Amino acid sequence: MRLRGADVLARTLAAAGTRHVFALSGNHVMPVFDAALEAKLSLVHVRHEAAAVHMADAWGRLTGEPGIALVTGGPGHANAVSALYTALCSDSPLVLISGHAPLAELGKGAFQEMRQAEIAAPLAKASWTAQSAETLGADVARALRVARSGRPGPVHLSVPNDLLDAEAAAGIPKPDAFLPEDGAIGEPQAAALLGELAAAKRPLILTGRCGVPGLEEATGIPVIAMESPRGVNDPSLGRLARILGGADAVLLVGKRSDFSLKFGRAFAPECVVLHAEHTAGWLEAARGVKPSKSGWAEEVAAALRYRPPEWATLRSSTGGPLHPIDVCRAVQPLLDAPGAILVCDGGEFGQWAQACLRAPRRIINGPAGSIGSALPFAAAAKLACPGAPVVALLGDGTFGFHMSEIDTAVRRGLAYVAVIGNDACWNAEYQIQLRSYGKERAHGLDLLPTRYGAVVAAMGAHGEDVERPGQLAAALERARGADQVACVNVLIERAAAPTY
Repeated sequence: MRLRGADVLARTLAAAGTRHVFALSGNHVMPVFDAALEAKLSLVHVRHEAAAVHMADAWGRLTGEPGIALVTGGPGHANAVSALYTALCSDSPLVLISGHAPLAELGKGAFQEMRQAEIAAPLAKASWTAQSAETLGADVARALRVARSGRPGPVHLSVPNDLLDAEAAAGIPKPDAFLPEDGAIGEPQAAALLGELAAAKRPLILTGRCGVPGLEEATGIPVIAMESPRGVNDPSLGRLARILGGADAVLLVGKRSDFSLKFGRAFAPECVVLHAEHTAGWLEAARGVKPSKSGWAEEVAAALRYRPPEWATLRSSTGGPLHPIDVCRAVQPLLDAPGAILVCDGGEFGQWAQACLRAPRRIINGPAGSIGSALPFAAAAKLACPGAPVVALLGDGTFGFHMSEIDTAVRRGLAYVAVIGNDACWNAEYQIQLRSYGKERAHGLDLLPTRYGAVVAAMGAHGEDVERPGQLAAALERARGADQVACVNVLIERAAAPTY
């Protein structure tokens, strides 16, 4: 049977188990929209191409399966690629499929012609342009396979428009074409590294976001996943800097000794630092390691749990605005439910949320240090885990990046709760000005104290604006019970990010 290239693409995605495609329409990809009908693919139509990639990113982090973003070529592709960096730094598996000017017209001034694969290449594990409708299914299968193989990450595939309309005799790839390649560390190498750690008095294992589940329990060696752009000052990891400075042996698994570790200066000069790229295959080797019982693991756990005792008694003035700690204190009950998902963006308010809130699962902006992803992340989280409470905390500056994705959530019936910390300021940069130049030179960073609750209500969502501490708990309870996307906009103090 001969199929259009668009049908091959759509049916290949379906055969791989794709449930949702995060998409924004455009000339170059309309054949795929058509083909999605027979392939029974759900199209989540967003309002900005970067949001589609952020949603695919969150989907990949939560499910382990590559999220799929579909955008048009030219400026659509250019809008999308900026979000690839966040996914790349967070080891998030996704595939960005971009429409593309027709092969037959390249070099002649084709509509929206652009060197798309070259643009995306620095931001992805692999990036290429399909060359034939006959091999399009294999291209898609390869993209899915590479995204999951070894250290996960984003992959980009550009698909010229004439390939989507062309007929192809090729079939849909077999199931094994989608399987990731083996990226496990060899057991002898893993055993040797773990043995060297076990001989140390104060060993640590540091990983990226994905971690190595079960390794700490198997070895007794503390395993710390580092995913914050603040590195050793990650507000969710308490006195991490002190622990790193006291370690005598550290194994970095799928993590570089980069800026987040002060390029190695986070460790004592005599500390032995070991490196391993592969994040799989460790548990088999851990069987031969005798768990440590020195008390070091308990010392590490206590340091990571540490929060300044004065936080427990900090309260906002009754007239408002609220301190971020008070906001987090009121939000925590929404996250105490089984399976709840916390979404935190960057900025000072996001750092307070990461420091103060606990949840079974969490998605943050990651080592890229970007902002703007919270609302797309929350939407994808609700799609991936429809029965779980999803709560996103973000600043007012961040909210402006993808405010229109509230419309996406309303159309799709995605009932997450967004809490906006509104200090009418780009506060992270304002704090830099205060520290570096003084209050008299702090300028250019003010925003309006906009009533974003009223804005989202006008978009068909549940929205509330909170100005005083006494209003917050009831507003959050109404948001939780709204049975639709809900935003609670809270006026907060311009507080610097937490330090320990």
